[in-house]
Amino acid sequence: MTVPRRVPCKGIQRQPGGIRYVSTGLDKMTIEQLIENTEKDFMSRNLATPRLDAEVLLASFLKKDRTWLYTHPGQDVSAREMDGFSFWVARRQKGEPVAYIIGRKEFWSLDFAVDPRVLIPRPDTEVLVEEVIKVLGSGRASRPEILDLGTGSGAIAVALAHECPHARITATDISRKALAVSAGNAERHGVASRITFLEGNLLDPVMGKFDVIVSNPPYIDSGDYARLSAEVRNFEPREALLAGEQGMDFYSAIIPQAACRLKPGGWLLLEIGDSQKENLNRLFQQSDAYQDLAFRKDYAGRWRVVKAKIREEESG
Repeated sequence: MTVPRRVPCKGIQRQPGGIRYVSTGLDKMTIEQLIENTEKDFMSRNLATPRLDAEVLLASFLKKDRTWLYTHPGQDVSAREMDGFSFWVARRQKGEPVAYIIGRKEFWSLDFAVDPRVLIPRPDTEVLVEEVIKVLGSGRASRPEILDLGTGSGAIAVALAHECPHARITATDISRKALAVSAGNAERHGVASRITFLEGNLLDPVMGKFDVIVSNPPYIDSGDYARLSAEVRNFEPREALLAGEQGMDFYSAIIPQAACRLKPGGWLLLEIGDSQKENLNRLFQQSDAYQDLAFRKDYAGRWRVVKAKIREEESG
């Protein structure tokens, strides 16, 4: 569609494939106008966080931060920039997660590269990192050995390497594509020399024993998976989410296997779903290999972490 150069701006032009921004008579629009128009469009599509999405997308597209947007609301955006930005908007309109569009996600105040090869790191998982740091602080190992199972983007392994400079970390994943992302994130944050990445299922590729084994495994059951948002189901890797009919498949494998790979006094820590506390309590009790079983909620009040210490008589 050709717009005469001196036709007043009407905001957004809807087209079958998405929206395109109609230029002003000067072929430009302000930051605030662009954000408001994008927000309105996202609201009309029932996206959960329309204003935030609009701001994050525009800031990233312009290679600025959101603070810059707030302090430059009247800054002009050229027609060329609006045209390029419209393609990002069109991707969000189809439900693609913002993190995949901009190619990154913050976790533990660190910037992680993400794409459809890996699950997008969630803030809830930060409490798992907090609990690992706590048990390391109370332990006896001056150079702890940590194993991260199903590392995905490498968020947990890299965050722990960043916080614990004396730790040595092994990270596994069954997906070679995911390992390429996690290895890149380790390089990105200068901790690659202290993380060993291994391809394989859970503990299969691992040798030796560890002071801490940590994992955020798949734990969504088939029923809950069908009820997840289309944004998650249509874009994030299914294999990083689904864990059988009851969501317990990976826990059932990890808990007994980890008991054979923990050093005396070592800890197993797992992210869990809010409804899985009782099932996990039974699973740990049945193993009889652990003690000091404890659960923790996240900051939204949902059960999020289970941890247990290996019984020393079982760890040899």
